[in-house]
Amino acid sequence: MFRLAPETKDDWWEVEGLYDLTFAPGREALSSYRLREDVKPVAALCLTARDKYDVLAGVIRYWPVLIGDNKAKTLLLGPVAVHPTRQGEGLGGLLMRESLGLAKAAGWGRVMLVGDAPYYRRFGFEKNTQLDFPPPVNPDRLLTLELEKGAFDGVSGTVFKVAD
Repeated sequence: MFRLAPETKDDWWEVEGLYDLTFAPGREALSSYRLREDVKPVAALCLTARDKYDVLAGVIRYWPVLIGDNKAKTLLLGPVAVHPTRQGEGLGGLLMRESLGLAKAAGWGRVMLVGDAPYYRRFGFEKNTQLDFPPPVNPDRLLTLELEKGAFDGVSGTVFKVAD
């Protein structure tokens, strides 16, 4: 049993420690991090998952980005991480389903991420060839999800960060 809660400023060090544990060194050099620099995450969608002992077992974050000339406001999902000792228990799926439900309820229509298609396909994500994500990125890993039918219709072009 896991308790999901919005991430707080007091969670920051623990969350960053989990990201360091679950991702390769140099994760912050990835292009998706350039879109997050100096941008506040969408706090209502950033969740932590703790076990019955209050140990952090998983986390997910979302960031606002803009796409194309029409500056279509979109969510950039990630990173999502599950502690290695808790992987395989469905926690990543729980974080995904809960946060995507919250995003839809909050009126977000579009979500994008850079990730493994076989994993994210189960949540409805599909490859999107209409977007120009900052390099370096493998275009096969650029995935999108419509929370609102037709939300990506006419949305194409460069993905860029939101100015604070």
